[in-house]
Amino acid sequence: MAEDLTILKTGTKTEQYQSLLPQIESLLSGESDFIANMANICAALKEQFNWLWVGFYLVQGDELVLAPFQGPVACTRIRKGKGVCGASWTEAKTLIVPDVEAFPGHISCSSLSKSEIVLPLIKDNEVIGVLDVDSVYLNHFDESDQLYLEQIISFLLNN
Repeated sequence: MAEDLTILKTGTKTEQYQSLLPQIESLLSGESDFIANMANICAALKEQFNWLWVGFYLVQGDELVLAPFQGPVACTRIRKGKGVCGASWTEAKTLIVPDVEAFPGHISCSSLSKSEIVLPLIKDNEVIGVLDVDSVYLNHFDESDQLYLEQIISFLLNN
């Protein structure tokens, strides 16, 4: 079945998220495959916001391993506690990084990345992965991104 998104290119960031959220929820509805759902989330977010990179990493042992994403080639494995993704995993909390160059131990998968938000995927009180989003702009992400991206993660985890 083909799916089309209605992309709102005008309006505030909040209005764009509010337009996209029910569409993502609908995309995931009735589809039980976790990988397929992660892939559609990445595609929808990339299409709506045109971020540099949006994707998932999943926990495998003591590493995060690359999962569905949209954007340039990415780091394949990230050790626990390393970089923004590894720190989000270790701390089990969302990290908003206004300037990746100022983040101690930042892993540069792309020199174009200037700011980042990483959100943990927590199921049964355990981090099972992270959602990572990179922007070419400094200070691009804020608490509103956190709020709406956490809602999208809840769609994924509760589907």
